Amino acid sequence: MYQIKNRIYLNFDKTQKSAVCNYLRALSKQNLTLGAAGILDKFIEDEKYYLELNASRFPFLSEVIDDSQFLKDTEDYIKECIKYYEYKEKQKPIIEAQKEFEKKKRKFLQEVKMSKEAPTKKQLYYYDRLCKKYSIEKKNVDELSKLDLRDEIERILDEHSDDYKNVD
Repeated sequence: MYQIKNRIYLNFDKTQKSAVCNYLRALSKQNLTLGAAGILDKFIEDEKYYLELNASRFPFLSEVIDDSQFLKDTEDYIKECIKYYEYKEKQKPIIEAQKEFEKKKRKFLQEVKMSKEAPTKKQLYYYDRLCKKYSIEKKNVDELSKLDLRDEIERILDEHSDDYKNVD
């Protein structure tokens, strides 16, 4: 996509070229089902309408909107945008799988780190309060890690989750 930008709209300045390309990319993304010709027709139709009203985003297009080189460049860019978004759509499952893997990896590394740390005061206090609330005999927490205590708290909450449901 970036190679084609260097070949198109050679008579536009940098800002004009960027504005038109950004708009065409967004228009292509929204209307992928129309195809390149349909998106081009929609773009030209909209721009002619706004130019007639003197309300165009791109007033500099009034001189070149019917030029064959402009139309060819625009169609080429739209085709490239469609290819880009179709490729991106095909890559979506792979990217999602990578994200899921990274999420699991972060969780695993966090648990490894927690298994080496001592429990926090908050955890100890919460565990103590849970044991009192449910009349559970406390375990010796001196040997437990942050991870072990978290798991113990989760176990207590899971065992007594019915108590929470009956309150409602």
